[in-house]
Amino acid sequence: MTVKQEPALDEVLLKPLVESALIEDLGRRGDVTSQATIPADLQAQLEIKTRQAGVICGMDLARLSFALVDEQIEFSAYVNDGETVATGTVLAIVRGNARHLLTAERTALNFMTHLSGIATATKTIVDSVAAYPAQITCTRKTIPGLRVVQKYAVRCGGGRNHRLGLDDAILIKDNHIAIAGDIKTAIRHSQEFAGHLIPIEVEVDTLEQLEQALEAGVSLVLLDNMSPDVLSQAVAMCKGRAKTEASGGITPTTVQAVAKTGVDFIAMGYLTHSTTALDIGLDFRV
Repeated sequence: MTVKQEPALDEVLLKPLVESALIEDLGRRGDVTSQATIPADLQAQLEIKTRQAGVICGMDLARLSFALVDEQIEFSAYVNDGETVATGTVLAIVRGNARHLLTAERTALNFMTHLSGIATATKTIVDSVAAYPAQITCTRKTIPGLRVVQKYAVRCGGGRNHRLGLDDAILIKDNHIAIAGDIKTAIRHSQEFAGHLIPIEVEVDTLEQLEQALEAGVSLVLLDNMSPDVLSQAVAMCKGRAKTEASGGITPTTVQAVAKTGVDFIAMGYLTHSTTALDIGLDFRV
């Protein structure tokens, strides 16, 4: 089964990430191991192959990793981001200067294994709640500098993105409420600030807070750290009044119970901070 292909990210977004990773890896002397062991003009062919089944993500980042080391390297891709593949699938073949292929290897694989792990975990979770209306979203709990590609990986796995950044929407959380004085004050100030273009979401921890938020006219509430029983009551209170999003330490083992409550969205930081990398290797091809 293949997830609908997510439109590729523009290269202008990806190039700085790859350049930074290569600079970090090359250090002051470059790839001294390849320089020491491989003749300078030797050509080679290698294949990027999965060692686990999963959803692939990061093909363009891998291609750029090789191209930025040596623009003469040929990168032949056989799958697209968002495709589900079996163990042993050849994802791409790379041909060119052997030293340069090995120099780019780890950077290419680091991106692919990490992002494919996110995409694979996302698809597994999305499939597990397919019988319910809830949509799976990620959060801002991302690795600094990698948010745009981590959130892209979530989309490749069939999930949706929550805020990309602080400027996307107003999300009134517990500390905002505490400092503002109370939930209604925080909402009123946000409504005055937002105008008609910035959406407003309010995080609530109790049904009492939820009622106050609904009375203030919010259209989206974040139901934080509520048990399934309380979530079900909250969803009933919001019916016809506001969309609901559950959050707070939700994992693959608890997500179904949350989905059964009828919430519209389930926010999972797990997708970007706790997933396991997909095992992908680069092997010499005779």
